[in-house]
Amino acid sequence: MPSAAASSSKRKHANTGIHDLRVMRIGFLLQENFSLIALGTAVDPLRIANMVVERTVYEYTLIGPNGDVVRSSDGIRVVPDLAMPEASGFDAVFVVGPNPIPRKGIGAIMDWLRLQARRGCALGGLDTGSYFLARAGLLNGYRCTIHWEDQDTLLEQFPKLTVSNRLYEVDRDRYTCSGGVAPLDLMVHLLALPPGSTALAARVLELLVAQRRGHEERQVTSLRQYIGDAHAKLDEALQVMESNIEETLSIAEIAAFVKVSQRQLERWFHERLGKTPAQAYLEIRLLRARQLLYRTARTLEEVCERTGFTSLTHFSTRYKAQFDISPIADRRRYQKAL
Repeated sequence: MPSAAASSSKRKHANTGIHDLRVMRIGFLLQENFSLIALGTAVDPLRIANMVVERTVYEYTLIGPNGDVVRSSDGIRVVPDLAMPEASGFDAVFVVGPNPIPRKGIGAIMDWLRLQARRGCALGGLDTGSYFLARAGLLNGYRCTIHWEDQDTLLEQFPKLTVSNRLYEVDRDRYTCSGGVAPLDLMVHLLALPPGSTALAARVLELLVAQRRGHEERQVTSLRQYIGDAHAKLDEALQVMESNIEETLSIAEIAAFVKVSQRQLERWFHERLGKTPAQAYLEIRLLRARQLLYRTARTLEEVCERTGFTSLTHFSTRYKAQFDISPIADRRRYQKAL
């Protein structure tokens, strides 16, 4: 067994290069109905990084639009450290986005974000936070991402933006990520950059009992989440379906694209998903239609066209069979619940 002195020396050697870091001030701007998991998975890597370095290198501050308590989307109330008018001097500010995205009453937030940009502050968006940066004109000319459910909302209002389906995007001084635990991946990436280091990022991941996911990884949507990692061809077939919703393909064309027989493809779908490829394809299109109805202002005719249905009657019939409610009634129910 190594001596205490040897263990201490070993720890010191492992931490070489991470004890002389400059302090970085980071603000998290909370919106009403913000994502609590997004905030937690962004803040905890910074807390653990400070623990590893054995001093406060990453100072993080919670900011509210005013001095009031801010409620998260799951109802938990958080008391911010500062109100926007009092908050300044940050190296980076992250907007912790809400669900649903508000369209009104955010003018003061836009002005404050623009002020931070003029002061040279790096800006980021967690979950739907990218929407606020886009609305303030602060993502023009940058790559960005957002939770997959809100990509249409972003592109509908800001069609010139470059929006990816990646877990996160780091483009110069703009840091954006999707929802769920993706802020953890973004923060680990940033911890590997100055003033941090790859050693620090690796140690934080180890303590979080997490695996590193690079920004090249894409958000998993629709049925792909149910097949796991063991069936690359089936995943590829589902990706083809998801990429060809407006102009649909035949099942034979999909099988040819992934270089298997149609019969083999049908067998895989039955074994793994308990449905035919045609049923899975229809479900993907209908889920996409529901997303458009919920998240955009597109007309029913536009939604029908964008999801590969040539008949509005056929679309409405299929939609009701899938969700037990008509498209129009479903949209009204969703909007009423906001």
